Amino acid sequence: MKKILMICAVILGFAFTASAQDSGKAEFKFNEEKHDFGKIPQGTPVTTVFEFTNVGKEPLILTEVRPTCGCTIADYTKTPVKSGDKGTIKITYNAAAAAPFNKTIVVKSNAVTPEKYLNIVGEVVAKPAASK
Repeated sequence: MKKILMICAVILGFAFTASAQDSGKAEFKFNEEKHDFGKIPQGTPVTTVFEFTNVGKEPLILTEVRPTCGCTIADYTKTPVKSGDKGTIKITYNAAAAAPFNKTIVVKSNAVTPEKYLNIVGEVVAKPAASK
């Protein structure tokens, strides 16, 4: 019985130590993680900026910001974001095809949550045919 209690105590000790080490790491806090463009005209690219704050203690470094399709372009803060400072991820969607859309952007970093997902949604509406 004492051996079982000792093993449980050791396991709990390791668990608490591991979780305490993560608390000092960098971490995101986004103003929004999903942006709805609503209805947008076909052929008119649209842009939004996701703003985040580093709420961790270490500098936050974005290692990759990758849209999941070629119709979306990402630009982001490439320098380390110090604790308490803000950074941005600018997303531009090329509204070429008339249809609803739901696109995901994968954000990789050194944060406690190393992979974050941002979404943009909306509907591209066809331009009315030109009258002759």
